[in-house]
Amino acid sequence: MDRVPTLALALTITTAATLGGLLIYGPANAQIKNDADYIDDRSGPAQLIRSFYSAINRHEYARAWDYFGETKPVADFASFAKGYEETVFVEVETGGISEEGAAGSLYYTLPVAIRAQQQDGSEKIFAGCYTLRQISPQTQEPPFKPLHIEKGELKLTDSAFTKALPMSCGDNGVFAPNDALLEKAKAAFIASYSERCNASSSESDTTSPVDYTISYRTRDNDHQQQARLFRFLCSSGAYNQTFVFFMSDEQGLVRQVHLAEPELDIHYENDDPEKKPDAVNIIGYRSTDELTNATYDEENFSITTHAKWRGVGDAFSRGTWLFRNGAFSLVFYEVDASYDGQINPQTILDYNSAP
Repeated sequence: MDRVPTLALALTITTAATLGGLLIYGPANAQIKNDADYIDDRSGPAQLIRSFYSAINRHEYARAWDYFGETKPVADFASFAKGYEETVFVEVETGGISEEGAAGSLYYTLPVAIRAQQQDGSEKIFAGCYTLRQISPQTQEPPFKPLHIEKGELKLTDSAFTKALPMSCGDNGVFAPNDALLEKAKAAFIASYSERCNASSSESDTTSPVDYTISYRTRDNDHQQQARLFRFLCSSGAYNQTFVFFMSDEQGLVRQVHLAEPELDIHYENDDPEKKPDAVNIIGYRSTDELTNATYDEENFSITTHAKWRGVGDAFSRGTWLFRNGAFSLVFYEVDASYDGQINPQTILDYNSAP
């Protein structure tokens, strides 16, 4: 019988004995991940859960144990620590938070998905919900009791990590197996583009986006963060398709991606567009939300476009937007402005090449 890794151990007391081992807890022969980020933040439910897994990844099990309230996941600390001895590292993704007040406390439910790397090189994906409790700070007496984990339930899933996050938590913190961020992105797309976007291909479903996961760090925050990028097909014509992008952030919010695009002033020899242009000048920049023939390159962390100006493809514009510091920046743009039957683009902006 396959033993479920320790992740669930920290979640539900009633099943702790059979679940124990999703996270790694410090066996003598385990390799410690000293480079794991130190996070100790009880300012909100998602921050606390990330702090819990920070403690697990750093093998600081006393700190992890302390994120629970009076109700612990197992009877004693030694059993708690031992339950994580098969896990090397855990990644965590959190969803939208729900809250409810009762008897002088605020209770939060938080959808969670984790990917646990095991000592044998395998990985296991778990999904479920945590319940967290904050006793009213105004009514407490010393010692102060901060926000803490009340209980949780995670289950082994066959879903990919990027698809495993539950959409929401139901009664008593039981999770609804759905993708909360995907549903948010779909809702945002439909609200803004249901009338504007209608792909003509009968095989196209404009509300089923291509989904990418981006792990990154910023210059101001060395903590590894994760975003998801959703590409929706908007319209489809004879030789061009347009796409709209939405992106999630660490707080579980979803926003539309707007990109800077050059505004061009093109002059042709004798005003003949079939001749070579005399000049292609950038006279400003504008924000665009629909991108033509756009793709996301996961290896190079970039969105690229190739907009054909006519069907034969001899006149076009191409752009590259690089993801860095949590946003996409325009780093390359070229134009073939002549309708001469030849491919001869002119680079008008390049921050993406070595000097």
